[in-house]
Amino acid sequence: MSIDNLALLKRLEKPSGPVDVVIDTDTYNEIDDQYALAYLIKSDHKLKLKGIYAAPFLNVRAENVRQGMEKSYQEILNILSLMGRRDLEPLVYKGSDRYLPSETEPVRSPAAEHLAKLAMGYSADRPLYVVAIGAITNVASALLIEPAIRERIVLVWLGGNAYHWPDNKEFNLLQDVAAARIVFGCGVALVQLPCAGVVSAFTTSGPELEHWLRGKNALCDYLVDYTTSQALEDGGGPCWTRTIWDVTAVAWLLDGEFMLDRLEHSPIPEYDDRYAFDNTRHFIRYVYHIRRDRLFEDLFRTLAK
Repeated sequence: MSIDNLALLKRLEKPSGPVDVVIDTDTYNEIDDQYALAYLIKSDHKLKLKGIYAAPFLNVRAENVRQGMEKSYQEILNILSLMGRRDLEPLVYKGSDRYLPSETEPVRSPAAEHLAKLAMGYSADRPLYVVAIGAITNVASALLIEPAIRERIVLVWLGGNAYHWPDNKEFNLLQDVAAARIVFGCGVALVQLPCAGVVSAFTTSGPELEHWLRGKNALCDYLVDYTTSQALEDGGGPCWTRTIWDVTAVAWLLDGEFMLDRLEHSPIPEYDDRYAFDNTRHFIRYVYHIRRDRLFEDLFRTLAK
């Protein structure tokens, strides 16, 4: 299937008005997903939520990929409860219980099936925006299940490292390289927020969280306590900071000039933890700088509502 480059470039422009959004999140993996999910829900003047998908993950917080997804599903429900938004529970779907077996075989799940069906109701001129902040298995599976959605969605993914970084051993991408190769290679409108070398600068600290969030509401207190405990468990000292990675993917869709980006030819994630580059490939939008202070100001004010 050929790629309509003019239509692709149009979809890669930042939306000017309200848009329909789904979010794909490994919420139990670490604390940043909780910030991102709450930020999206509380930004309903611009982002109209149509689905929340539990993404798979595997690390010390889960014994296997299925358990990582199940824990993320339960944490999504926990965040909705803390926000007093249990009305959104029907929008929550369980995702993949394993990573892709190959670049041609989807993992069917309620999340992937829902995305494939939902996106078919959109068009190139009115796309569905997919904010993905975990392993990209669910989204890649939906693209394999229904390839036509490629021209009906815009994928905003926090995944991979910066192109100048010495390797591409980034958690979201490394978990499912086959899925990453699908989304970088199929021609979907893709906005990439690289981790190491770009979003890694988006850090906050205990005193900052205490000042801006403590006592504002049940969600904010939970975020402060959970962020602090995770930072200390991970070896943080008296002056710890924590990267709140996933917020940036939501922020790309919002007004506020929170980051700088440019067009780049879509790279090829290789299985040896490197990118390959080919300047004949289609374009994606690549974020190369986060305006940290400006974004945290908006994030904190939004969460404290």
